[in-house]
Amino acid sequence: MGVLIIIDILGPLALGYLLKRAGIINDVFCDRLIRFNVLVMMTVLNIMSFWVLPISGALIVVPLLSVFMCFISCLMASHFFSSIFSDERDKGALVISTMLANIGTIGGICAYIIYGEEGFAYVQLFAMPQNVLMVACAFPLAQYYYGKYASNASDMQWSFNFRQMFLTRNQISVLGMILGLGFQFFEIDRPAAVGWFFHYLVHILAWVSLMPVGCLIDFHGASRYLKKSCVLIPLKFLIVPAIITGIARLYTNDSILLGAILISSATPSAINAVITARLFKLNVNITIAAFLVTTLFFVCILFPVYFLYAG
Repeated sequence: MGVLIIIDILGPLALGYLLKRAGIINDVFCDRLIRFNVLVMMTVLNIMSFWVLPISGALIVVPLLSVFMCFISCLMASHFFSSIFSDERDKGALVISTMLANIGTIGGICAYIIYGEEGFAYVQLFAMPQNVLMVACAFPLAQYYYGKYASNASDMQWSFNFRQMFLTRNQISVLGMILGLGFQFFEIDRPAAVGWFFHYLVHILAWVSLMPVGCLIDFHGASRYLKKSCVLIPLKFLIVPAIITGIARLYTNDSILLGAILISSATPSAINAVITARLFKLNVNITIAAFLVTTLFFVCILFPVYFLYAG
């Protein structure tokens, strides 16, 4: 297990960081790698994993829990944790870091290690609303915090664009889920070779998705906020997972589904928080610090505990 974590999570992060600092890869290459991951890798893997996912009524609850997790994290962070900062841009960066989580990649890899393809599919279902939440919730909230900083929050306006929010090519992996569930519903047998191929694709996914993240890491700028970012540890890894899994237990007793929800609700901050902070002129270094602190805590402490408990 430890070897897989080093190879599939810490490995690509370190390689991306080193290659970017050495000037071997640039932002254009990273952007193309991100698009390939979102449009191709995630779509193919979703088809494969959802093809063998047991269909039940509890599946409807999974994405709803993801949305609820976003709101409860935001409310708790803004009311109880953001007070450690006085600048509204800093507060906004911290709150955004709690809203957006690295569910699909890190959560998916860890669920696959423990529960196999079924666990991976459940995590992807939990991660499905994240891109929508980024645009529908994180963007307006980031704009709100910057507006408070600029002292013109009362004059701000933002618009709802259905096409840009729900009908973009970044959502194509959802079609993979639907197609895989369709194969399952119509009882189309999945070839045995697909399971063998899936095993290797999961590891490729880790490198394709996490190498660009390593390129974005700036240790120098984030180092000033590492200590304060530790305030997220009890919120993201104890309070929120306890609430989400407690609710999930009311709807299902499936141990694999509950395990996947537990992993999903305790995943580290997403690099999308960094992107959001850049777009709306919040403190980017806080989001990077939050990503580093929560990712290291999850990989080095929390996930090994999950692995031993599940085993």
